[in-house]
Amino acid sequence: MRRTTFTGWIWWFTGPPAAEPERCRRRRFLTAQAVQSFRARAKSPPQVQAKRKAKVRAGRDRKGFTLVEVMVASVIGAFIALVAVGTLRTVTGARERVEANCRCAEELRFAADMVRTDLMNLYRDKDASKTKLVGVMAETDEGLIMDLTMRVVGAGPARPGQPEGDVYEVQYFLHKEEKAEQEKTVLMRRLCPIVGMEDDIESQGGVLMGIAENIVGFDVRFFDGSEWQMEWGPEKNLLPELVEVSLAGQTGSDEEKPQIMVRDFVVSFPRLGRQTQGGSDATVESE
Repeated sequence: MRRTTFTGWIWWFTGPPAAEPERCRRRRFLTAQAVQSFRARAKSPPQVQAKRKAKVRAGRDRKGFTLVEVMVASVIGAFIALVAVGTLRTVTGARERVEANCRCAEELRFAADMVRTDLMNLYRDKDASKTKLVGVMAETDEGLIMDLTMRVVGAGPARPGQPEGDVYEVQYFLHKEEKAEQEKTVLMRRLCPIVGMEDDIESQGGVLMGIAENIVGFDVRFFDGSEWQMEWGPEKNLLPELVEVSLAGQTGSDEEKPQIMVRDFVVSFPRLGRQTQGGSDATVESE
């Protein structure tokens, strides 16, 4: 008689078991492999386990930077700081140069406008001896400088509240003065009111003021109709046909390489007809 086991009886009632799916067999295989690998590591020598634990502990304890990393970071930070400081200095220097050029240009413009206005308002009379325009090279401690003196009309009150006429004597020249421990060249303007036509000795006073700083050049030339003259003395009773004024300004005395800016202009005098020389019968043509 055929021997029947307990499992056989179960199969006789329930039927044989179904085939196991492929993914279940693969999962059971991978699980078995992982268990075997874990058992193999657990049976490894104590030295190997100690090395592994030391590596893990060293990785966990490392929380700072090495010396090489600190040095590299310091070098990079210093380089960035130097570049930033250099850029800032360049921008600041450019701004200071632009401001110095603007100040110099403004000083030149103001001085040139004032001299031009006085020349255009030159006092003229049929008696040539009463018209004054003198430009000579005066000798001073600083050397030869241009001294321009003239009589103008309506230059503004020199002394407010004092009786004055409408004719003034104006003088322009360069003067060196020390200001804030620095030597600067200033264009000076002397304004003297003339009530009548007094002698020159009585009209040497007036109000003296500086109109522009850092003016290093003041030159005047006179055109007599044929050539340019460097001076126009008091013995010449006629006015020149043209007057050329050149002003040179320096951007700043504290710079290593200061820049020079030049501004010049030409003034002509309209025709007056005939002028008498000192009340004599002789007459000359004035341009």
